[in-house]
Amino acid sequence: MPKLDESLLTGLPPFSLLERGQIRTILDQAVSRRYDEGTAIFREGHDADRFFLLLDGYLRVIRTTPGGDQIIVLHISPGQLFGIAPALQRDTYPATAVAAAESIALSWPVRHWADFTTNYPGFATESYKTLGQRLGQIQETLTEMATQAVEKRIASAVLRMVNQSGRKTATGIEIAFPVTRQNISDMTGTTLHTVSRLLSAWQKNGIVESSRKHIVVTDPHALVLLTGAQG
Repeated sequence: MPKLDESLLTGLPPFSLLERGQIRTILDQAVSRRYDEGTAIFREGHDADRFFLLLDGYLRVIRTTPGGDQIIVLHISPGQLFGIAPALQRDTYPATAVAAAESIALSWPVRHWADFTTNYPGFATESYKTLGQRLGQIQETLTEMATQAVEKRIASAVLRMVNQSGRKTATGIEIAFPVTRQNISDMTGTTLHTVSRLLSAWQKNGIVESSRKHIVVTDPHALVLLTGAQG
């Protein structure tokens, strides 16, 4: 494997306070791996033997409910740490991480966690900040599922993906990773039929363009209004 360049990490928050030599040391301990779309990087309940940094691509984080249903609770973007079970004082992964698109991640043995958080300025602070934000997102998603009407839930889920990964195109804002109607069903606790019905209605009304694994929001303002936010 070619030697990884320090520039991969220099601008990323967990490593932004470090000197080049420190980043070199961190990279020399890392393993780089490419994951095809749909590949599980680790699974909920399995031993947390490594922690990760996503370099490219997008991940879905999936939790299993007490009833056995699987829910997509959040997405992870490039440049973010994930699989950081030690930050939760856990020795197993609390969720499953699946590549939403072809992805590349670095990983380190979990034994390095204490060394990184102790010896590298900013690493612990940024790691716990990331963790706090994610727990907040998960709580928001679960609250929406428990309290909001179906259309609001689905609109909120699509808007989150747009805010996280959206890129402008000639017709609107495209979600940067493949997303199916089943994915949206798994994010919102609704049936596939309901998701399909609503997306078809939104397409008819000029709010989205939806095709296989592909969503473009053509009227972002209308989508915001569907979430119940004032726009």
